[in-house]
Amino acid sequence: MSNVTGARHVRWEDVPLEDLGGGTARRFIHGDKLMMAQIEMPAGVVVPKHHHEHEQLTNLVSGKVEFRFGEDLADVRVVSAGEAVVIPSNLPHQVTGLEDARIIELFAPPREDWIDGTDAYLRGGNG
Repeated sequence: MSNVTGARHVRWEDVPLEDLGGGTARRFIHGDKLMMAQIEMPAGVVVPKHHHEHEQLTNLVSGKVEFRFGEDLADVRVVSAGEAVVIPSNLPHQVTGLEDARIIELFAPPREDWIDGTDAYLRGGNG
């Protein structure tokens, strides 16, 4: 059957799980204007300070992480399961896994660096 509407039905189990190192893994899907990712982040992993043009919504499904925001990373927020954080475009941030975490993230627009694999800051698991 042809897809005349452009709608897509995706089974997460059919989306490859990408190993980012340090026990961190992700899978993501995207449309033209929005991206959604599932991330598994072990305790102790640090995503180093970075920023991007994309607005980011992070929802903790399980576990606990520490976000640090700003150029000096002085704005510290501990985010637990059942909580979310909204990160404005271009705000520097760093994330540390305090407990093993399952995370859902949304980005607008989609992260081209994730799509084309040029997100070196994220690979390696410990910054």
